[in-house]
Amino acid sequence: MENKKELRNWLDAFNLDHPLVIAGPCSAETEEQVLKIAHELKDTDATVFRAGIWKPRTRPGMFEGVGALGLKWLQKAKEETGMLTTTEVANPNHVELALKHDVDILWIGARTTVSPFNIQEIAEALKGTDKTVLIKNPVNPDLALWLGAVERFYTQDVKNLGVIHRGFSTYEKTRYRNNPEWQVAVDLQNQFPDLPLILDPSHIAGRRDIIFDLCQTGLDLNYDGIMVETHYDPDNAWSDAKQQITPASLVQIMKDLKIRKEEGTAAEFNNKLNTLRTQIDVVDHQLIESLGKRMKIADAIGELKTENNVAILQSKRWNEILGAMILEGEKHNLSEEFILRVFKAIHQESINHQKKISRMEEA
Repeated sequence: MENKKELRNWLDAFNLDHPLVIAGPCSAETEEQVLKIAHELKDTDATVFRAGIWKPRTRPGMFEGVGALGLKWLQKAKEETGMLTTTEVANPNHVELALKHDVDILWIGARTTVSPFNIQEIAEALKGTDKTVLIKNPVNPDLALWLGAVERFYTQDVKNLGVIHRGFSTYEKTRYRNNPEWQVAVDLQNQFPDLPLILDPSHIAGRRDIIFDLCQTGLDLNYDGIMVETHYDPDNAWSDAKQQITPASLVQIMKDLKIRKEEGTAAEFNNKLNTLRTQIDVVDHQLIESLGKRMKIADAIGELKTENNVAILQSKRWNEILGAMILEGEKHNLSEEFILRVFKAIHQESINHQKKISRMEEA
């Protein structure tokens, strides 16, 4: 796919003085619920009203959406509020029904993006459409797969395209429901700066208390907008209750967010500098998380050595690690001196952890 500025046409046409805001419930539950939320969002910064009609769930037996009936509710919400509408589609039948009910923006879910077969079918069903299609990242952090999905729509003459960053699944427990892996989105921005990028903080967070921080990080990284799950009674929502916020909370978040505007050469320089600094902050946090994980493993090794009366310092193993890391560092343009300093410090901290474990066992 060529790096074409026409990818931004649909977004620039909104002529917004703030990032695009897409808001609405995780799931359309009842007609009353859909219309109530839509009207509460009508006079906010939200331009697009979202609601899940078909809800692919991880396990059967959970609420999987009201189905096509909910499209009529979306259509009515659009008529009464003037907001644009969007919903997730996962197959050509969904596409046909959504187009029939004049849904403005279709999004492709993470579980669908992982399948080139499904993406191709949906892209062919939308061939030549002027509808906007937003593609969520695949479940796993695979940039090529994400961009491949975009390219499949582009080759079917679907030009109003964008992507949604909703985080990536991980077997490890973190503070996020889906780990953001910001670097994947940063790499996408660097390759295709004119491809609109929307943040989905709700699915990254999995809980409402960190949605603001995620939104601010996204804007600091020059994201074009946010998609936030919004419900008038989040705690009693039929799906994803913990990650939804009220329309009033969304209004407050938009007031509190610091939004940088590009005006003039100096401002453009500062924006780019701040974006790069935010990228460094993201990587630094990842470094700390990785070091924390490494020390947990060191703790486990310390317990195993203590149980088997094995010495903490294993010189042969340490020299093997150091040699391997020096070679790896060279691949990333890191000097041997730097690698030695860093890994000696890591090794010392690991020894300290293992000593602590040993003393605890002896006590």
